[in-house]
Amino acid sequence: VQLQASGGGLVQAGGSLRLSCAVSGRTSSRFSMGWFRQAPGKGRDSVAAISWSSGDTYYEDFVEGRFTISRDSAKNTIYLQMNSLDPEDTAIYYCAARNLASVGASSWYEEGMDYWGKGTQVTVSS
Repeated sequence: VQLQASGGGLVQAGGSLRLSCAVSGRTSSRFSMGWFRQAPGKGRDSVAAISWSSGDTYYEDFVEGRFTISRDSAKNTIYLQMNSLDPEDTAIYYCAARNLASVGASSWYEEGMDYWGKGTQVTVSS
């Protein structure tokens, strides 16, 4: 399984960005995908996840309704629409996936991931 993330960039505070992550080589529907992020000098934190089969979603509290995760099964791609961006959202965003259909706090954590994509930089200026 390979994950290819794209869509990062530089945006002003209050602006929006959409990240994409395309998956290839997936053979099972028992699969979930999502995003982590790592700010400078900090650890990697979960952001959001989506179950490939059911479409169930999971968000960390700090998203506060600003981000929306979605999937396009035909394109084997997930998206993270990020609105009302704040400088504290500045980080490298990583696409990740695991061979488990369910998403939630008990199943979506860094050590549980089976696959990682390369990060994409998101910079929010004040």
